[in-house]
Parts: sequence; structure tokens; C-alpha cells
Amino acid sequence: MQGDPAIILVSADHAEVLLEEFQSRYARDYDLRVAHGAGEAEATAREIIDGGGLIALFVSDSRLPDADHIFEAIHRWRQVIPTARRVITAHWDYFVEDAPPLRIGMAKGKYDAYLLMPRGRRDEEFHNAITDLLSDWGSTVPQPEVVSAKILSPRHDALTMAIRDFLDRMGMPNKVWDPADPAIQDYLAMIKEQLGVDELRYPVVYAANRVPIQATSVRDVAVSIYGRPGDFKVDGVVDLAIVGGGPAGLAAAVYGASEGLSVVVLEAEAIGGQAGTSSMIRNYLGFPRGISGMRLAQRARNQALRFGTDFFTGWEVNRLEPGRGGEPHTVCTDGGDVRARTVLISSGVAYRKLGVGPLEELVGAGVNYGAAMTAAREMEGNDVVVVGGGNSAGQAALHLARFARSVTICVRRPGLEETMSRYLIDEISYNERIEVLPCTRVVDGGGEGALEWLCLEDTNTGRRTTKPTQGLFLLLGAEPRCDWLPGDLARDKNSFIVTGRDVPRAQWVDGLPPANLATTIPGIFAAGDIRSGSMKRVAAASGEGASVVPLVHAYLAPAPADDVAAVPVS
Repeated sequence: MQGDPAIILVSADHAEVLLEEFQSRYARDYDLRVAHGAGEAEATAREIIDGGGLIALFVSDSRLPDADHIFEAIHRWRQVIPTARRVITAHWDYFVEDAPPLRIGMAKGKYDAYLLMPRGRRDEEFHNAITDLLSDWGSTVPQPEVVSAKILSPRHDALTMAIRDFLDRMGMPNKVWDPADPAIQDYLAMIKEQLGVDELRYPVVYAANRVPIQATSVRDVAVSIYGRPGDFKVDGVVDLAIVGGGPAGLAAAVYGASEGLSVVVLEAEAIGGQAGTSSMIRNYLGFPRGISGMRLAQRARNQALRFGTDFFTGWEVNRLEPGRGGEPHTVCTDGGDVRARTVLISSGVAYRKLGVGPLEELVGAGVNYGAAMTAAREMEGNDVVVVGGGNSAGQAALHLARFARSVTICVRRPGLEETMSRYLIDEISYNERIEVLPCTRVVDGGGEGALEWLCLEDTNTGRRTTKPTQGLFLLLGAEPRCDWLPGDLARDKNSFIVTGRDVPRAQWVDGLPPANLATTIPGIFAAGDIRSGSMKRVAAASGEGASVVPLVHAYLAPAPADDVAAVPVS
């Protein structure tokens, strides 16, 4: 049995202080090791890894006797175990003095947090940072010890991986068992008895203490956990139906429900949308150490639940029927309909298809659209290619570099500067496992049952090279999901929904454009990536979602004509 994951505490002069601090809180769940220098810490790490152990965290003094600079030591430790989180903690005698150069390193992703060494008991600020990092490590690296979803499957096929990805994004620790494992035969017999079958069809999913199911799709799993939209009843009509549970939809749910609206959120996939697949978002306001997209989404979901929002996950909306003459709008899914006085469309965008036939056939077998957090863990020791130049691609590459032997980012542009945030470019440039290939596209690839190779083309010269590859992650820009929308809802030439002053003047009413986030159909609003002209950033989408709520209130309870002076636009 694998032992507890290790925390390595490194300091020449203050090791006893750190050990006492960590023993009181972490000794039960972690193997605490002490090292007095960079070399001893490196040797300890190699010993643990060679013995099949795990390392969760390095906590190091900012000054070590056998390293010219702490970054030298961190680089050495990172080469031994890239998945471990890294904290620099400075003694109060030199915390302020050491801070400026160390913060530059943190911005480049060399380590995860810079903290003041604890000065006494109950230093909760210090331990909040430590537990955040341990929680992040625990959710992305090892197999969970306590699971809320069990999957029985003889192979890691596309469906099994998709189910695991859904559960990961919903914040549900999960694990896969092989039905041939002798240790689970009694458990298999119990499931067969529960389902009344002699033979099981895999994968079988047992989640959240519900009845086990023989899943044929991710939707089956979602319905088994969260139910169907048709099960929802609140006086027949809700105030606000939100289509899409990404940052915009979640923000609208929190603010709408907190201000007394009855709110339902329908999400086709996992809560969080594309943002929910981000391994680490470091530039979201209020999270100095960053936060994963999954954790941000689940916190927002729990916040909305607290105020009374109802969520239905795994049901794709296939039709929106606008209400006429003051009648409610109807949001239609295969599992039931929701009638609502107002609707927010925040269903986001889908990644564009690569369009290379042999690779499309390997989706789920080494080829992935999106960051595919679950698949990242399967890439240990492999060579991986990421296609895309946006922030999502950069975050995926950095996360994959914790596991893969090498990560190659392919972009058609001359570089990343036009499309990616500077902090991500800096982190990528520092990471020795990541290579950026500008002016490059994927033109072919294949393998026997799983991805084995890619053909890359230089778009300037036409030169083609074959690259051994076991993982391809495609983050190729955005296509709006609009085929379910009514024809009289105005869209731009790229099918994004137009709102406010972007609505064609011919569709303005009495010389006035719709409100800023309102569409051409009264009572229907749009926010987030699906809206024409949106910024395509998490914080911007959240702001738009929150801004919809006062517009909903105004629509549901219009101000008397005397209270508002409307001036036509000439």
C-alpha cells in the first residue's frame, strides 16, 4: 500500500519551527520530512520517488546555505517531481528584504506562494495558503483516497474518460476499477442484483449514493445524480431561466437568486463551461495564488444554491420558444421544459473542429477537445501537443507539463503575444518542458487504436515533419452554440448574438436600441462568450452575468413612464 504523500520542509536555521508548525496540523495525513539544505531536500525527494511515494509540497526557507539563490534549489526539485507544489516562506527578519526579487519569480511560475514564516500559534493566514495548495494538488495529481463516484470499466475508452472528466469538473472525486479485479467480485455481484441483470454493460457508474447505472452517455450520469428538468416545479413559471452554467450564467444565478428571483440553470455539460476546464486561473481578482476553473465554478454554484437556485446538469437545450403577448418563454430539452418570464443565454462557445479525419476518429483515444483535466493525468511520461494560442491553451500546456515528458504548443501566428496573457507567456518561457512552434499546423496523425504520431506543417515553408505524440489537446478558438435559437433573435455574421447598440438599427423600437445586454426579443438577454463583442475572459463574463440582473428586474417590473425620460437616438 502506498504511504502518505510527503511534505518536505527545508531550512538550515528554522527547520524546527516549521516542523513544529506542520506536525500539529498535518502529521496524521502527510509524511513530514525535514531537510537542512537544497541538496538534502533533493536527495530526500529522489528517495521518496524511487520508492514509489508521492510528494505533495516543498516548503522552503528563502535562504539556503548550499544554493546561491532559492530559485536554483526550486529548479532542481522541480526536475525531480514537477507535480509537487512549491512554497517559499521567509523568516520575519528578512521577509521584506527578500520579497521584491522573489515576487518576480512567482510571476513567472517558478513557485506557487511566498509566505511569512509563522510567528506563533494559530497563524491561519499561513495555513489557509498551505491547505489551498494541498487541496489543489490532491484534486489534480493522485488517485483520490475517498471517492464520491465509482466507475467500473475494463478499459479507458472515450466514454469512460468523458464520464471521469465530467465528474472531475463537478468536483466529485472518482476512481476506475477493472471488473476483472478479484477484490471487487462481491461488489459486482451486489450491483448485478440491484440492477436485476446477469451480465453488466460497461461502464457502470455508482455516484453520490444513487442507484448504479449502466451508462451509455455522460448525460445518463448527470441525470442519475441531478435529475431531469421535467422534475422541476415552482408555480409552473420561474423568473429567470439561465441556459449555460459558465461564469456569466453562474454570476447571474448568484445575483439573481440573492435578490429574490426564482432561478433555474440548465447546463449541457459540467458546471463552469470552458472556464471550468482551466487547471489554474491566476489573474482572477481576489485569488492571489490562483484558483482552478473547477473550484471557481463549484464555489459559485454553491453560492447560488445557498440563495435558492436550481441546477439541472447534462441536459442540452434544443429549442427556445419565445413567449408572445406577455406569455412566458419556454426552454425545451429532451428531459422536459422550463417556462420562464425571462431567459439569459450564456451557453458559451464550442471549440472548433480540427477537420483532420484520422484524428477525429481518435477523439477520446489520445485526441481531446479542450483541456480534458482527466486525460492530463494519463499523459505521464508522454509527448503531448497543444493546439491553440489563447489563455486556455496556455493554462492547459502548463498543467500538462506537470505530467508529460514534453509539451509542444502549435500556433499559426508568429507567436503567442497577440492572443495570450503576458503572465502565461512568462510561465511558459520558464518551463523547460514546453516548446512553442509558431506558424505551425497539424495536418495528419494516427495510431493503432490510440494516437501515436502527428504530422506538423510549417505554414511559411510548407515543410512537414512527423512527431511521435501520445496526446493531442485542441483549443481552437470559438464557435457559438446557436442552432437552437429562434430565427428572429439577431446574430452577427459569425452567429454570435448581438445586444444593445449592436442590434441593427432597423430592429430598434421607437428609435431606441435594446438595453446593453438585451437581445431583439423582449425578456431574452445574452452574456458571456456567446455575445457578439464580448471580451472572452472569465472576469468579463462574470461582470456581464451580474449586469443582466437589474435588466431582468426592470423587465419584470417596468418603471412608470413618468420615471424614465427616454431620448430617441438620432
